[in-house]
This record gives sequence, structure tokens and C-alpha cells, in this order.
Amino acid sequence: MVHIRFEGRSYDLSENQLRLKNNMSDTQIKDRLAQYLDVHTNRFTEYVVDRRPSGDLIVRPEAVYG
Repeated sequence: MVHIRFEGRSYDLSENQLRLKNNMSDTQIKDRLAQYLDVHTNRFTEYVVDRRPSGDLIVRPEAVYG
């Protein structure tokens, strides 16, 4: 499962929907998300990919504190 938080909206997608494969880099994952959402890849520049122990991915804006 891939959970995405993008521009105030949440999306839950399967790896198959995004055509993700094991061992893909964060950049490759962000590229696939941009294609799926039909936005330019640079919209994900400030996003992080959290890889959970369960195998799920969370893609979200980078948290800034202070």
C-alpha cells in the first residue's frame, strides 16, 4: 500500500496502480507518483518517502520544525 499526502489530499494506492517494483529509489517512486497524478515531477522535490517495516510506503511533505 502507498499512502500519499499531496496538496491537502490523501490517496491510498496499490503498488500495482503505480507500477512500483521492489528496490525502486525514492526518485523513481516520486516520478511514478507525478505521472499518476499528472503533475510535474518537481512538485515532489520537498517530499519524503517513508518506508514502513510492514512494506507500506508513505509519501508526504518534508516536516519542518521551528
